[in-house]
Amino acid sequence: MGRVRQADIARVAGVSQATVSVVLGGNRTGVRLAESTRLRVLEAARRLGYADPLAKRQAGHDLFGICAAGPVFEAHQAVLAGIAAEAAALGKDLIMFAAAGPALVRRTRLADGCLFVGGSIPVELLTGGFPIVHIGRRAELGGRVPCVDADYASASAEVITRLVRAGHRRIRYLREPDGTPAARERERGIRTTAGTPGLVLGTDATGLDAAAIRRWLDEGVTALVVDEAVVAPAQRALRAAGATVPGEVSLAVLGRPPTGTAGPEISGFDLPRRALGREAVRLLASVVVGTGAGEHRLLTCPPVAGETIAPAT
Repeated sequence: MGRVRQADIARVAGVSQATVSVVLGGNRTGVRLAESTRLRVLEAARRLGYADPLAKRQAGHDLFGICAAGPVFEAHQAVLAGIAAEAAALGKDLIMFAAAGPALVRRTRLADGCLFVGGSIPVELLTGGFPIVHIGRRAELGGRVPCVDADYASASAEVITRLVRAGHRRIRYLREPDGTPAARERERGIRTTAGTPGLVLGTDATGLDAAAIRRWLDEGVTALVVDEAVVAPAQRALRAAGATVPGEVSLAVLGRPPTGTAGPEISGFDLPRRALGREAVRLLASVVVGTGAGEHRLLTCPPVAGETIAPAT
């Protein structure tokens, strides 16, 4: 019979074409519509083989979108793998959106809901009741959007506790210069242990060199705790100063210790990236059916023992 049009659906369902458009568009404007009418339209669309994915979406809540900012397949591989695995487990299909601006707003509505991985969320989606879950917390969202994130604060506090138990009383914390949400959470965790004797808070890595390392060692510092972005400059400065790790100074990273580098594995904690992806899909499934609005879920970061924390001498 050729390409099925909305007018064909309207004729079979016994409704106006405007009603068909409202139903297949998800009734985002809140038009009062009898449930029996909505189901009749969807059944007519199914019988006629209407190819619009919106009809599929309205019938089954089975299409989830992903909108990721930046170099998606480099920075978020593990997260995306978790999303794919959980979507398959729940019987959901996935669609990736690469558009921006008004085009993104239009296209995301093809899905039942959308996962955002970094980047900003269009205000039209924030105010229109469209189901959204953000992977990672964003302060500017003011808690309006359900999210999943790693519990950076608790994991960072655990690293300090680990050092204190090893006898360290002079600990210097080197933070990354850019105040990302994750960095702010790591520093918040550090500050929860601010009662630790000798803990120096919030020094960024600007000007970090061998002389700074030697000065801190002379002042009695026995451990350095660094954000992920500061690991490489800290290691270079330690080598330039001739400071042995962990013999002369212990080293811990607040995040995933780098792999493939020379020397002992750096102590710290792992980031549950794959688990974040899976949990985000589960949360979005709840939001789509109206039970997960406003939820913020934090996942535990498994500690990495590593080989760079030794008893203080």
